[in-house]
Amino acid sequence: MSTPALQLRERLPRPVEAAVERARLTVVPRRRARAARMPFVTLVSLVLLGGIVGLLCFNTQMQQASFAATALEQRADDLAAREQTLHDEAQALRDPQHLATLAHAAGMVAPISSCTVDLATQQTSGSCTAATGANTPALEGPGRRKPPVLNPAPQVVTVTADPVVVQGGRGPRAGR
Repeated sequence: MSTPALQLRERLPRPVEAAVERARLTVVPRRRARAARMPFVTLVSLVLLGGIVGLLCFNTQMQQASFAATALEQRADDLAAREQTLHDEAQALRDPQHLATLAHAAGMVAPISSCTVDLATQQTSGSCTAATGANTPALEGPGRRKPPVLNPAPQVVTVTADPVVVQGGRGPRAGR
């Protein structure tokens, strides 16, 4: 008896038989499908280059912003110091002692006593005496005394001159 494959061959015509022969599975060496590497390498290079340039630009902008912030902080500190100086000067100009000095320099005198004037009756109450430069109190009080610890008695040291050295350095010590 014949095998089923032989029976199949006997029944099929020649063109079909050739197709069946070609359709049989055979081991064929594998073909490697190589993708083009150049576009991929170019894409990766462009992405890396763009990232580096972007980071450099970002870093430069951050440095410029930092310098600007530092400059503005310095200016704010300078203006705050100037404001404090002006405030201190204004306080010194408002000082009563300073105002009294300016008034004295302008020829004004301070009265010793005070009195009130009633404008309706044009009468004074109290003892009113005219202020003069002679009876004006002193603007500056007596100076402060130093404590004895800060004001010691002077120590006097007397030095006698060596006659050899005084004569122009011709003595035995002149060669040293």
